Amino acid sequence: MDYKKIGRYVVLGILFFLPVTFLLFLYPATHNYIPLDIVDETVLDINGFSSETKENIVLKDHITVLGFFGMHPSEKIITASNLKELVYDKFKGFKRFQVVVIVPEGTEKDVETIKKEIGSYEDIRFWHFVFGEPDTIRRLFKSLKTDHELNINLASDHVFIVDKDLNQRGRLDDRTDNEKAKKDKAYGLYSYNCIEVAEIKNKMSEDMRILFTEYRQKRKGEFNSETRRAEDLNSGNK
Repeated sequence: MDYKKIGRYVVLGILFFLPVTFLLFLYPATHNYIPLDIVDETVLDINGFSSETKENIVLKDHITVLGFFGMHPSEKIITASNLKELVYDKFKGFKRFQVVVIVPEGTEKDVETIKKEIGSYEDIRFWHFVFGEPDTIRRLFKSLKTDHELNINLASDHVFIVDKDLNQRGRLDDRTDNEKAKKDKAYGLYSYNCIEVAEIKNKMSEDMRILFTEYRQKRKGEFNSETRRAEDLNSGNK
């Protein structure tokens, strides 16, 4: 008996069946995952804004990453680069996905500078800069649930996830397992700091994946889980 040949077949069999078995274990869980929380249901759309391409850019019926780069967009190159590399490049192929960056009117030249930085040899057609009046920008930002403020230049390093129904998505309870075990008070994650690479890479990227899974299951008629909303957990006032 050729034990070497038998051993080789055993190893090949394990290498083939182990991943298949792993996927079979994962499959039932895809229908019982925890959807991404709705943290705010009052997000305004951007009908009063104009785009650099003259397209009619709106949030409704899109999965949007929404940012505010203020009066000096080129100063947000680190924010933009992290967002592009860790989120945009990963999800730009998904249906109805877009990044929308809000800037004041009169910043068109500065926008061109930052577009050259992030768009060299890359497809950024799903990344839109839209322009508005300062008061309109403040009103839009105020419609979001956040623990942060726009700075004096109407800018922030934090970005937001807005779903197709103009609901802001995030985490109502962002405690670690250790914090939950110690029964620490719950706190939320309503926006994502693009300067913190770990937060974008480990939290925002995962939350985006969960949201796309939700919509994919809805299209297939397989989504039957209630999405937790802000009123379900007392995580602080707006």
